[in-house]
Amino acid sequence: MNELETRQLRYFVAVAEELHFGRAAERLSMAQPPLSRAIQELEHQLGVRLLVRTTRQVSLTPAGEVLLGEARVALDAVRAAGRRARHAGEPTPTLRLALKADIDGGLLPRILDAYAQEESLPVKLVLGRFGEQSQAVRDGHADAAVLLSPFDDRGLDSEPLLTEPFLVAMAAGAPLAARTSLRLADLAGWRLPDGSPADQGPVPGRHGVSGAHTRQPGPADSETPAADTAQDASDLPEIFKLVELGSIVCFFPASLTRRYSRSEIAYRPVEDLAPATLSVAWPQHSRSTAVAAFVRAATEVAADAQPELGTQQATAT
Repeated sequence: MNELETRQLRYFVAVAEELHFGRAAERLSMAQPPLSRAIQELEHQLGVRLLVRTTRQVSLTPAGEVLLGEARVALDAVRAAGRRARHAGEPTPTLRLALKADIDGGLLPRILDAYAQEESLPVKLVLGRFGEQSQAVRDGHADAAVLLSPFDDRGLDSEPLLTEPFLVAMAAGAPLAARTSLRLADLAGWRLPDGSPADQGPVPGRHGVSGAHTRQPGPADSETPAADTAQDASDLPEIFKLVELGSIVCFFPASLTRRYSRSEIAYRPVEDLAPATLSVAWPQHSRSTAVAAFVRAATEVAADAQPELGTQQATAT
């Protein structure tokens, strides 16, 4: 069997994600007939059927599901190789650290200080939205990331730094805010900023705070967001304003709620909500001494901070 080409993988991923040859061809800026032939040739080359085609729909076979996952990893690796090579050749290289602003457990200044004592390569922050950090490392836009778990860890190694409670943020005037503690079932009918039901808890990799449409509170199965109430809530100021107005609720790590205390917002513990885990992640098989130094600094600072964090949590409760 001949080796696969990145062009073939790009074509297949587009079809597998769109599950429609027309949309995939438009996404690839090509005509549909050559795309269909390319997929047929790929199936012939591999000797397996990747897609089930009918007049109504396209679906993946088990072999197609496997290839989709592997192809995404391979294409990420190819793109990352080019970006990391260009970065290494820059006159003044840096360690690029991906994170969401304020999602660092309050540890980032101390981590950077500890890192600077061991490594001379400066750190450049690559700020992004919730859930974008792991992909930034995979595709070569960043060398390491500080992010909330769980996250998509394909192609990454990671170490947990600290664990703290998730609290739910809601309008201070909401009836639920009168309680000192809640359960997820109490949040039925409410939506998170990414549009998901609040009573299902944070969405893995997004934690209910990614940019997406939101809706007003109400039964999740019967109401749809009106055009004038849909919001794109991707940044903390937008999210806080929507929470204050009673449009949504949101989950935040306890350290962030201490940083953003507001009279219009009530933060309440949720008894059956899994805690937030802050982690550091980096590419598998990384040989970068700067990345290794950053990981050591992060884990050491976090270990020292655990007793302090426990005291703060006990005082808060």
